[in-house]
Amino acid sequence: MRRLAGGISPRAAGLLVALLVALIAAPYFANDYLLTVLILILYFAYTGQAWNIMMGFAGQLSLGHALYVGLGAYTAAALYVHFGIGPWIGLLAAVPVAMVAGAIIGFLAFRFGVAGVYFAILTIAFCEFARIGFDHVAYTGGSAGYFLPVAQYGHDDLWNLRGRPVMFYYVILALTAVAFLACHLMLRSRVGYFWRAIREDEEAARALGIDTFRYKMIAVVISAGMTAVAGVFFAFYYNNLFPEQVFGISRSIELILAPIIGGIGTLFGPVLGAFVLTGLSEGMTELLHALGFDVPGAKQVFYGICLLVVIVVLPDGIWPWLSRRLGLERRP
Repeated sequence: MRRLAGGISPRAAGLLVALLVALIAAPYFANDYLLTVLILILYFAYTGQAWNIMMGFAGQLSLGHALYVGLGAYTAAALYVHFGIGPWIGLLAAVPVAMVAGAIIGFLAFRFGVAGVYFAILTIAFCEFARIGFDHVAYTGGSAGYFLPVAQYGHDDLWNLRGRPVMFYYVILALTAVAFLACHLMLRSRVGYFWRAIREDEEAARALGIDTFRYKMIAVVISAGMTAVAGVFFAFYYNNLFPEQVFGISRSIELILAPIIGGIGTLFGPVLGAFVLTGLSEGMTELLHALGFDVPGAKQVFYGICLLVVIVVLPDGIWPWLSRRLGLERRP
């Protein structure tokens, strides 16, 4: 049985506060490498929450979610490079661009009855169209890559997202916390209940008078907009964009692994999944390097093994199992 943490028990709330305090204090104790790993973990936790709105809450499987990361990244980067517009103002363009793309995909799919695996294929197709298209757009560098100007900063420039890794860490931590809170509020709202009804049985939901087309469109648009924010962060953190890197199918798979392993449809699942998957994979990579081994594709193999183990042993994900063992479930 799938579980969805619409409410948070007192124990779970205490665990959440303790985790937040630990993450806020982490830069004072972590070295540069560990801080980079934490940034990566929080990035996947954030994107996992965004994808979870579509799949975990509304039951719409998207396998081309990197489309929205790429659109957000390229839009904000182009505005910064060509017009000097900072990323926070660039969000006002990047988010709507991704939302429009999501609305187009959603309209084509839901209006013409494209569902299930066919909807997933449609999302992959649009992501591939974008990858091929940006490969041939000279304005954003094409296949040669698009590079943001980088300078040595003696201080952190939060307005332009130029500065030290610790600044980027607190930015992605804030984004992840806001995404968690937003998902919690949405689940407790009327829209959240409608999404769950659609996810469990769309025909029954339609029979009860729920406008399934409208609420599925809302899920797609919100998820696309939130993912575009991650794309803006990605562009200004890495300072380089390549279509194959940003829009590749492997990028989309990376985005969805955390909520799948942590627990689809739960609030804590994407966060826990990101910590488990990214933390263990980076630790395994460092261990192999320390032992003198350089195994190509080792991280991808590790992802596959983790996914296989979770599907076989814990089909609901790690968080539902862990919450039951620790007594963190909210009692009626």
